Amino acid sequence: MSKADLVNFMAEETGLTKADATRALDAMVKGIEKGLKETGKVALTGFCTFTTKEKPATTARNPKTGEVVPVAARTAVTIKAGSKLKDALN
Repeated sequence: MSKADLVNFMAEETGLTKADATRALDAMVKGIEKGLKETGKVALTGFCTFTTKEKPATTARNPKTGEVVPVAARTAVTIKAGSKLKDALN
């Protein structure tokens, strides 16, 4: 499902205009980003939990040339499905 598909679904389900649904979705994404930056965790009970994990600097190998390439340290995001989401899919 693309962002446009999700916006259309949200608009149909809530009676919002597509513009309002787009703003609502963008605000939710921005809120998740802010929560991850500030606390490293955002929990949407029953749906999923977003957490951050620090990845150390390492090296990798370019499979085409065999050249060793440094990979910078970074922050990764992990997502764990909640019970309601798991139940909905099974």
